[in-house]
Amino acid sequence: MKIASLISILSLSIALAACGEKQADNTTAAATASSGPKLGIRPDGDTTLKIDKSMIHNADLTKIYDYIDQHIDDHVVNLQKWIQQPSISNTGEGIQESAEMVKGFFDQLGCQKTQVYDVGKTKWGQQGNPVVYAKCDEGAKKTLVIYWMYDTMPVTQPDRWKAPPFEGRLVEQAPYKKVLIGRGAVNSKGPQMAMLNALMSIKAVTGKLPVNLIFVAEGDEERMSMGYNKFVTSHPELLKDADAMYTFGFQQGGSAGPLSGSEGCVFVELTTSGEKWGRGPTYSDIHGGNKRSVDAPAWRHIMMLSKLVTPDGNHVLIPGFYDNMEPLSPEKDAQLRAQAKGMDLKKAAEGLGVARYISDDPYEVLKMARYGTSMNIDGIWGGNMFAGGSGAILPNKITSKHNFRYIPNMTGPDIVKKLRAYLDKLGYQDVEINVVGDVPWAKRNTDNEIGHAVYAAFDQFGVKHAPISSIDSIMGGYWPAYLFAGNGAPFDIPVVGGMLGNGGNAHAANEYYVIEGAGPVYGMAGAEKSVVAVLYNYAGLNGPTTKPAKPAKPD
Repeated sequence: MKIASLISILSLSIALAACGEKQADNTTAAATASSGPKLGIRPDGDTTLKIDKSMIHNADLTKIYDYIDQHIDDHVVNLQKWIQQPSISNTGEGIQESAEMVKGFFDQLGCQKTQVYDVGKTKWGQQGNPVVYAKCDEGAKKTLVIYWMYDTMPVTQPDRWKAPPFEGRLVEQAPYKKVLIGRGAVNSKGPQMAMLNALMSIKAVTGKLPVNLIFVAEGDEERMSMGYNKFVTSHPELLKDADAMYTFGFQQGGSAGPLSGSEGCVFVELTTSGEKWGRGPTYSDIHGGNKRSVDAPAWRHIMMLSKLVTPDGNHVLIPGFYDNMEPLSPEKDAQLRAQAKGMDLKKAAEGLGVARYISDDPYEVLKMARYGTSMNIDGIWGGNMFAGGSGAILPNKITSKHNFRYIPNMTGPDIVKKLRAYLDKLGYQDVEINVVGDVPWAKRNTDNEIGHAVYAAFDQFGVKHAPISSIDSIMGGYWPAYLFAGNGAPFDIPVVGGMLGNGGNAHAANEYYVIEGAGPVYGMAGAEKSVVAVLYNYAGLNGPTTKPAKPAKPD
């Protein structure tokens, strides 16, 4: 482990320990001001929403909220320190150090068992990254398994960042006075650190958590959760006590919607080589001047890709690709239409950093995003990969990476099978398919105790949301929810994610997490308080956890 990493871990452990020390007088502890760095963070920022105090039925909540406000500077520093530790699963940079750092988080939380697991070789043949496991037994009636990921994407365009991606700099970014810039800021270190800060604040004020927790933090989310799959399927005994799964999340603009199900996603690499083709360079790249008399595998690869989708790239041409698609339920369709009425596509596109969406109809855009299918080119490489200059190369091999997003009742293996058959039919028997990984879809609903707890928290914080639904659906991006969603999976328990806070530019330059909120968006302090509310609601320590009587309508 690098010395700098050890120092970073020790510094963060000290900060968390200071936050987590149990004091003789818990009321005094809650009122004690931060003694750490003075960042001048305004807990409420410019957020126009307020917590409805009439919905607080436990005095501990007010004390914990006050503690969060008093220590918000320290809490932001905790996030900065985590951002400063790279954890890039696709390259391995910082992965081992990060796993130990996360274990340190759980040690400071007081979990009785914490362990970094080497998962070994995974289902798809690759070595998995470590999984960090922790169990916090509080003697409570209910137990939640918490999904975390500590890995991030690489930084592909460092020149496009307004601040170094591993610095954790605070900047002003309209409409927010303070956001934190950094790789992993919103995906997903920001929301997860807000969750950890919330848990440490509960323990600082009350001495114990309202529920038992089991953490499983993976280092392969950006590698199709291959290590997570291996851990959960190999160690079901470590998770058997869980009543439900709860995970992080954030607001979508001024509204919020719990994460429950998951779309499916299968990743493949396609490779065309002179060796397999029997034409062009067979051993290594050769001088590009030879193209005058030698076939090019790269051009063959480009021609092959052009036959897999329509000219606009938006419709997959693989025969049978769209078979078995389950229609969107009338209830979910109505929700999308209601949400589309308040959607400003121009602002949404600007926020995403794109010129425009495929469609100009907000409903169609939402439907594509929540219940659509696609074939993407995530990257393509071979030959001269150096920007600028020249250097004639005729590559002997070219590889492209693709993710297929799919919905019920499609499957990843079936998509790969149909892709192979189509390539063979077109005469591309030589093109190799390497399956990187597959995350099947998972259908869940929010009409359960943890779902009610999340929705009640949204109501307590005045945040608009869709109504609770008893209809199983996916309605979201992919993550390994399938391992807990029945249908042959190791577990069949409620799965819900939801908290406040916001951020953006996941996987892109200038990824950020909102520190000081604005308008209907809460900042980091609000995000932490929402986690506290969810856990107290779920534990039944803040009144009944039944359905909110009058859920606010979504935008």
